[in-house]
Formats: sequence, C-alpha cells, structure tokens
Amino acid sequence: MKTYQFRVVIAPDEDRWIAYCPLLEAKGAATWGYTREEAIKNIREVLKMTLESMSRHGESVPEEPEKGAIVLEETVAIGVGAT
Repeated sequence: MKTYQFRVVIAPDEDRWIAYCPLLEAKGAATWGYTREEAIKNIREVLKMTLESMSRHGESVPEEPEKGAIVLEETVAIGVGAT
C-alpha cells in the first residue's frame, strides 16, 4: 500500500466547516462538515475515493511541492491499494 500526504485547507464557513485539498480540488477533493472534526473526517474519505478512482483510471497522482514554507493547512495521510 502506498501512503500519500496532502495539504488540506479547513476553514469555517457560516454554520459549517469547509475542507478541500488544493492539489486535487479539480478532481473533486472538497467537502464540508458541521464541525471541524467532521470536515477532516469527510475530506479523508473524499481523498481516499479520489485516489482510488484515479488509480482505477490509470491517472498519476500529483505530488505535493517540497516542504520549506510554513503553511497553516492540515496534512492528512491516505493509504491506497492492497495491504
């Protein structure tokens, strides 16, 4: 199984929290939750589904740029594939 790490943005938005992965947002990696914790749980599920779909369709997964800059986003790790 390969594990990927992606930056995700978690932000309050009126009565809920939004969550998205800037690197994979164009592939649909965005969601929300009523709490911050729910938004993080949901983005993990969405990222897993996105990566599994990309794998099934033979698409390559983009890599995050090298670290070095300070970011205020969360980082989540997603495992995909057989164990």
